[in-house]
Amino acid sequence: MKTELIEVSEIEREIKIEIEAEAVREVYNKVSGKYAKAASVPGFRKGFAPLDVVRLRYKEDIKNEVVRELLPDRVTEAIKEHGQMPLTEPNMHFENWDTMKVNGSEPLSLHIHFEVMPVIPDPAYKGVEATRRVKPAPADEVDNLIEARRSESASLIPVEGRKSKDGDTVIVDLTGTFVGDDEQEPIVLNDLEIKLGDESIEKSFTDNLAGVETDEEKDFTVTYPEGFSAPSLAGKTIDYHAKIKSVGTVELPELDDEWAKSLDEGYESLSDLRKKLAQDLETVAKSEADIRVRNELINTIIQGHAFPVPSALIESQARNLLDNFARDMANRGFDLKKVEEDFIKMAYNQMRQQAEFDVRGAMLLERIAELENIAVTDAEIEDELGKMAEYYQVSVDEIRSQKGVESSISNTLRTRKAVEAVFDHAKIADGEWLEPGAPEPEPEKKKAKKAKAEDAGAEKPKKKAAKKDK
Repeated sequence: MKTELIEVSEIEREIKIEIEAEAVREVYNKVSGKYAKAASVPGFRKGFAPLDVVRLRYKEDIKNEVVRELLPDRVTEAIKEHGQMPLTEPNMHFENWDTMKVNGSEPLSLHIHFEVMPVIPDPAYKGVEATRRVKPAPADEVDNLIEARRSESASLIPVEGRKSKDGDTVIVDLTGTFVGDDEQEPIVLNDLEIKLGDESIEKSFTDNLAGVETDEEKDFTVTYPEGFSAPSLAGKTIDYHAKIKSVGTVELPELDDEWAKSLDEGYESLSDLRKKLAQDLETVAKSEADIRVRNELINTIIQGHAFPVPSALIESQARNLLDNFARDMANRGFDLKKVEEDFIKMAYNQMRQQAEFDVRGAMLLERIAELENIAVTDAEIEDELGKMAEYYQVSVDEIRSQKGVESSISNTLRTRKAVEAVFDHAKIADGEWLEPGAPEPEPEKKKAKKAKAEDAGAEKPKKKAAKKDK
C-alpha cells in the first residue's frame, strides 16, 4: 500500500492511499465467491450460477462490499503510518467511482480527509491587566432583605365576619382548563396563596376572588394578554374553578430586637442583623466582581490569540449550546414545534460564533494547564463527587456510576485551576463601578496629556493675535 500525507492547512489533513491490485483481487474473489454460493439467478439452481454471471448480475453490490472490506483496516493503517490523530471519522472519496474497477486489474486509489488539533501557541497569560469593579448595593437593599425575612415569618390570621377584599390573602385549590385546546393538560394547583390587589397577580384573579368566603367555590374565566410573562399562558383563555380554603390577612412580626433574635441565626439585635446583612451583601458583591475579573482576563487572552479552530469541535459545541437553548425555551413554556425554521437557523449561527469562542478558550486554558503543570488528585475528584451527591441528594456511588463522570470532573477542575493561575498572575487594579454599556473612563495619564494639549492649543491664538497687533 502506498500513502502520501498532504497538510492542507494547520488543522486539515489529506492522505492519498493506493491499495495494490493483488490485495484488491484477493478481496474481490472472496466476496464474489460468497455471492455465488447464495445467489439466485434465473435458469440456474441456487449456488450453481457461473461466477462471471454472478459478478455481472451483482456488480454494484459486490463492488460496495469489496470497498467496505478493504478500507477500514487500511485507512487506520495509513493514519497510524503518518502519526495522525483525527478528531472525527475521516471523509473518504474516490476520484472515479463510476468507472473504478475492483476486480484487481488495477490498484484502488482514494483520498481521506480529516481535521486534527492545531498547534496551540504558548499563551501570554502572565501580567494580563484587568479592572475589578465592585457593584455597590442599593441604599435600600438591606431594608428589602429584612422585609423579605419578615414576610417569611408572617402569620396568616383568618378574617371573621366579612368577605375577602383587596389586601387579603386567599388560599385556594385551583383547576384550570384551556378553552378550545383539548390537548393541553389541565392546570392543577393546590394551596395556592393569592394576595388580592398585588401587582404581581393577574388583575382578573383579584376581580373574581374579592368578595368570597371560606369553603365557597367559584368559576371564572381569564383571558391572558399576548405579552403575558408566562409564554404557556400568553394569549390563552382558561376556565378556572376555585375552591376557597381560607381567607386571611397577613400579620408581620414587630421589627425589633426580639424578632431579630428569633431568627436563630446568631443575631444579637436588629442593628446586628442590619450590620451582618450589609457585610453579606459586600462579600457577595466582591465575589461577583472577582468572577467578572476572571471572565475579563480569559476574554482578553482569547481575543489576543488567533489560531484556526477545527470545525468538528465548533459544530459539537454549537449543538450543545442550541440544545441548552431549546431546553430553556421549553422550560419557559414555549412550544418548540411552533418555532420557525428561520429562527432556529439564526439561533444556530449565533451559537456557532459563541461555540468557536468557547472552544478556543478551552484549548488555551488546557495549554495553560500544561505550562503550569496542573494536576488533579483523586482526593479532589472524591470531594467534588461528594458535593454533587449532596446537591442532587443521591449517593456518591450513583454519581460515580454515570459514564465518564470522573473524567468530566477532572477536566472541569483542571480548567478551574488554569483560570486561577491566570488570575494569580494578573495585574488587577480597582476601579469605580460602571453600569453595563457605560464607556470605560480614560486613564489619568491620558486625561492629563489631553488636558495639556488642549491648554497648549488654547494659547496659540493669543500669540498670533499679539503678533498681529504689532
